[in-house]
Amino acid sequence: MIEVQGLHKSFEGKAVLKNITTTFERGKTNLIIGQSGSGKTVFLKSLIGLITPEQGKIAYDGVCLLELERDEQRELRKAMGMVFQGSALFDSMTVEENVGFPLEMFTKLSKGEKKDRIDSVLQRVNLIDAHHKYPSEISGGMMKRVAIARAIVLNPKYLFCDEPNSGLDPKTAILIDNLIQEITQEYDITTLINTHDMNSVMEIGEKIVFLKEGELAWEGSKEEIFITDNQAVGDFVYASELFKNVRSVYIDKKNR
Repeated sequence: MIEVQGLHKSFEGKAVLKNITTTFERGKTNLIIGQSGSGKTVFLKSLIGLITPEQGKIAYDGVCLLELERDEQRELRKAMGMVFQGSALFDSMTVEENVGFPLEMFTKLSKGEKKDRIDSVLQRVNLIDAHHKYPSEISGGMMKRVAIARAIVLNPKYLFCDEPNSGLDPKTAILIDNLIQEITQEYDITTLINTHDMNSVMEIGEKIVFLKEGELAWEGSKEEIFITDNQAVGDFVYASELFKNVRSVYIDKKNR
C-alpha cells in the first residue's frame, strides 16, 4: 500500500499539488486521471521520488519516502517498476537486453539466473520469440509488452505506468490494460496508472483518483464513477456522447 498525506508542491510560487491525501491499495489497479495541467505527472513523479514536495508524507507500506537517506531511497526504488510513456526502450539493445538491463544494474545474479528471469517475464507477457529482435523490428503493442516485462523483471512491490496506452489502437490498448491488471493481481503489486484513456478507467479502474487543478476532486471505483453527482467528474468523464450513453444504460440497469 502507498499512503499519501497532505502532499503539496509548487513551482515559482504557483501551487501544482494542493494538500492531496489518498491511499493506493496493494493488488489493485489504481488510476490517476484528470485533464492536462491537473497535476497528474507531478503527482506521479513525486510518488517515485523524482520531485520533492514542500509538504506532505508518502509512505510505502509504512516506510516514509521523504525521510529516507539517498542510499535508502535507492534501495526502495529497487522495489519499483516503471512503464514509461512511449516505452522508452534502448534502440541499440535487443528485447532480451532491454528486459535484462535492471538485472545488470541492480543484481549480482549469474548469467544463467538472469537468462531464466528474462525468459520467465517475456513468457508472461506473451513474447516468447522476440528475444533477439530490436525495438525497430517490433510493433508498438509489442514494445509496450517489452516495457512491462522490464518493469517486472526485479519482482517489484510497486508498479508505475505513465500513459501505457499512448499511441496504441483501441484493441491493443485493451490487451495492455488487461495484461497490467492480470500482473497486478498475480504478483500482488501496488499498481498506479497515470492515464487520460477513459476506456482504461471503465475497463480496469478498481481505484480512481481524479485530480483537478492540483486538488483531489474525487476518488472511487469504476462502478462509483457511473453514479457520482460530482460535477467536475461529470464534465471530464462524460464529455463525449458515448460515455454519457454508457452511463445512462448503466444507471437504468441498476435501477431495475
